[in-house]
Amino acid sequence: MPRVYCGEPLASGLALALPPGAARHVQVLRLQPGDPLTVFDGRGGEYEAQVEQMGRSEVRVRVGAHHGIEREAPVAVHLALGMPANERMDWLVEKATELGAASLQPLVAQRSVLRLAGERAQKKLAHWQAIAVAACEQCGRNRVPEIRPVRPLADWLAAQARPGLVLSLAAGSRALARAAPAGEVTLLSGPEGGLAPDEEQAAVGRGWTPVHLGPRILRSETAPLAALAVLTLTQGLE
Repeated sequence: MPRVYCGEPLASGLALALPPGAARHVQVLRLQPGDPLTVFDGRGGEYEAQVEQMGRSEVRVRVGAHHGIEREAPVAVHLALGMPANERMDWLVEKATELGAASLQPLVAQRSVLRLAGERAQKKLAHWQAIAVAACEQCGRNRVPEIRPVRPLADWLAAQARPGLVLSLAAGSRALARAAPAGEVTLLSGPEGGLAPDEEQAAVGRGWTPVHLGPRILRSETAPLAALAVLTLTQGLE
């Protein structure tokens, strides 16, 4: 059954016009009055719904029963990453959402190729949030991960009150599977070329635990996804 995200609060019995993005989704699917769909507002669970009216620019639905279904990962992983360039960041946002990331923090590090600020950063942020919404509609998640504003790595790291895990190739780092915590964790991953030595040392000096994914060197868009799979999928299958 089609799934549509509606950012407005939903309630059983409510009749409403879908927001523009959700309306376009329904129109693309060529749904007709009377057709069923599932709607969710990101506040927990999902609702049965039915299309009541299809217009050129407006789609109206009637919201039905609520189902308290959650498909979140057993570990809330907040992913902080040096943004990869080109379309790799789009792909990473989509796949990280599917794998259960609780939030994503784009960072500008010393070796970052992609550097965003001002209006361009705001447009990219809105674009990435839309990608996360579409991924939730596809994969069944009822809570949309927040894509946070782009920040310089040093500033972001200095503001963190609680240390997490940092992906590292340095000798002495621990296997991620053995260091995986329960409940909630922040995972820091570098851009192309990895974190600079002083950036990694700054994290370790603040109590962050260096972890690795094995002997192979993974690309900047592959490493955080592999780590997410270890943290969210393996524990979810136990």
